[in-house]
Order: sequence, then C-alpha cells, then structure tokens
Amino acid sequence: MIKDNLAKVQARIDKVNHTQAVTLIAVSKTKPASDVQQAIDAGQRHFGENYLQEALDKIQALKNSKVCWHFIGPIQSNKTKQIAQNFDWVHSVDRLKIAKRLNEQRPDNMGKLNVLLQVNIDNEPTKSGVSLEEIDEVVTQIKSLDKLSLKGFMCIPNPDHSQQSFARMAEIGKRYPDLATLSMGMSHDLESAIQNGATFVRIGADIFGKRD
Repeated sequence: MIKDNLAKVQARIDKVNHTQAVTLIAVSKTKPASDVQQAIDAGQRHFGENYLQEALDKIQALKNSKVCWHFIGPIQSNKTKQIAQNFDWVHSVDRLKIAKRLNEQRPDNMGKLNVLLQVNIDNEPTKSGVSLEEIDEVVTQIKSLDKLSLKGFMCIPNPDHSQQSFARMAEIGKRYPDLATLSMGMSHDLESAIQNGATFVRIGADIFGKRD
C-alpha cells in the first residue's frame, strides 16, 4: 500500500508543469518505524518528523538505512541539542534564538546543518515563523552562523487561501536567489505549491494513511 501511495503522489508531482527539481518528503509522524521501512524499501529517502522523541526512536531503529531526516515541527529551546545532533535538515527555524542554539550544538564532525527559515506568510498570531518585515535581518544573522547552512524558506499557509500565500512566498524567494529551497505544500495543495516554486513538498496522509 505505501509503495503504491508513494507512486501516486510522485505521479501527481510529475503532472504539474514545473522546471525546478521537487523532492518528496514523506511525513512519518505518528507512524511506526516499520511503515518508514516499507517506504525505504520502495525507494523513498527523505522523511519528515514533527515530534522529537518519536523521531529519535525511529532514527535509532533505522540507523543502518541511508535516510535523510528532516525536522519539520515546532522547536522548543530544550530540544535544539538533540535536533542538531540527529537531523540533516531543519525546516522550522522560526526565530534567531533557535538558529543560534542549533549552531552552538551542532557537532563539529557532522558538517553544516541545513536549515530553512519558517515564515509566517499570513501574519497569523497563532502561527510560528518570522514576520515578513523581519526576514532580511534574520537571514543576515543566520548566514553569519558557521555551523548552519541557510538554504531557503518554509511556510504553512492558511488553507482558506493557500494559493495567494504560496504566490507571496514565491515573490519573497525571488529576492534571495541564493536561497533556492522552498518547503511548502501538503497532501491537499501540493499542485499549487509546486506551481509557485516549491522544491520540497511534505506529504503524510496520502502516503501513510490517516494519522492514528
């Protein structure tokens, strides 16, 4: 089933008219390591996790697999050390304090940690992310951190008008040609996200089934 679902999602991605390379991130939160293993066996390499302890258990269980782990959930300050030590990518850097902690706690022998700046694209008070006005300043500060490699941006738009939000995010991305990674789009709106330049799409339910 998981193998078939991955093929269906990839077919949806391929159908969208786009020129950029798009990487499918299988969001495996709340799903067991055995499900992740099925996806690995089907050729999937990029996995997104929201909950740190659950993710660490899976990373340990699957440590012999060649997998690229993405942390995509909210980050509390007391979790940064283990995130810095165990992940290849962090999508949800939503404030400078978190970036500085990840930088301080990234082991020297692991190389730079790839990070994305989470943007609160709709300026919603309930959502994490830097405001549109803060982006320039925070980008400059993160670029000065020696153990992080800032690659681009992530957003979680309001589903009522995600098309407009994706278009706004695309415009922001154009201001930073060296930050070409754009993480946006989920099961219900991946086509619109890709049309607006998404290079990572984060898909959970359409691959692994509804969350338990």
